[in-house]
Amino acid sequence: MNGLTLTEAVARLRGGTLSATDYANALLTHVDATDAAIQAWTHLDAETVRKEAQRSDARAERGPLHGVPVGVKDIIGTRTQPTRMGSPAFDDVAVTQDAECVRRLTGAGGYVFGKTVTTELAFMHPGKTRNPWNARHTPGGSSQGSAAAVAAGHVPIALGTQTNGSVIRPAAYCGVVGFKPTLGAIPFTGAHLFSETLDTLGTFTRTVADAALAFGALVGKPAQPGTPSPPRLAYLPDFPWTQVDCEMDDTLDAAATRLRAAGADVVPVALPDALGEAARVHRVIMLSEGARNLRELQSRSRAQLSTILNKALDEGRAMSTDDARRAIASRAAMIAAAADWIGHYDAVIVPSAPAEAPEGLGSTGDASCCTLASLLGAPAITLPIGLGGNRLPLGMQLFASPGNDAKLLAIAAWCEARLPFRGLV
Repeated sequence: MNGLTLTEAVARLRGGTLSATDYANALLTHVDATDAAIQAWTHLDAETVRKEAQRSDARAERGPLHGVPVGVKDIIGTRTQPTRMGSPAFDDVAVTQDAECVRRLTGAGGYVFGKTVTTELAFMHPGKTRNPWNARHTPGGSSQGSAAAVAAGHVPIALGTQTNGSVIRPAAYCGVVGFKPTLGAIPFTGAHLFSETLDTLGTFTRTVADAALAFGALVGKPAQPGTPSPPRLAYLPDFPWTQVDCEMDDTLDAAATRLRAAGADVVPVALPDALGEAARVHRVIMLSEGARNLRELQSRSRAQLSTILNKALDEGRAMSTDDARRAIASRAAMIAAAADWIGHYDAVIVPSAPAEAPEGLGSTGDASCCTLASLLGAPAITLPIGLGGNRLPLGMQLFASPGNDAKLLAIAAWCEARLPFRGLV
């Protein structure tokens, strides 16, 4: 049962051919057999899971996620399970209510299976999770446990967050579908805030149809992808602020060729000059807002925070109010410029990451291919499209203008159908 997609599981759970209790027990058995090598979970209590599944089975009403177990990133507040933010500074902090996204999922009939590992406060200091494809490699970050749990078949859906590349990158590294909706489409209330201008809730699933089902439950209306006409796609193979390796470049180019052969209008493009400073502007906003939002925490708990986080917050604190104000103004100008550029296409194809997941667990990899969509607040999705030289997944990212979430999901489904990929489960 660990191989069921979210869509398949929902059909069986709502149709009565699978009980939530049997499903939960099967997944718990699979976690017991595999998680020692992956370490996707920071809190998972089998007795609690079984009780939640039994409650689902006893419920007369069957919502769109009836009986579905959900992995929840450990910066997202949960009333009945600890929320530790990947940091010892939160060992004794109690969360008294569920985050809004958790309330929406439980209101749709799902339940919290457990808390997935996050990097420290959703920044760059890694947690304990390994890549399910090869435990010597990073699963990415910061939503590393959520990506790994879905890739390994522990749950059919998990929640994550993205400030720069924290949904798209780990999804790409772990060979699953990561969806970052338009900024604010899913309320961030109850999740740990790093940057109010950038932080976005997102999902990890195995298919685009699953991502659409989850998004619909989170926003309260169906978002199942339709069957669009062959799309018009801009193809941007790299960014001026990063270097994409040859394997990623070749794999993405082959995917673009297959989509073109299937009828898509795939147009090579260059990044407009007006967006050339996106990485710098993103960093100023991220670190200046992070320093302000975490000022009190850093002041009282500096010794409990990692060197990498303290250094970043110190950098942000050294930025002036004028620096931050100019960056926000530059972002607004870039959003306007991007709207005119993207408006000529249905979506833009870019790499999800510069390469496959790097070896070693001391970092979470390079988020630079995700920076533009994060800065713009644009919806973005990654699809696994191949394997690199180390037999680790490579992803294709699609992003569209803010607000076009349903359209992007439909286009991604069209592309997914023409770019088959075999996952771990």
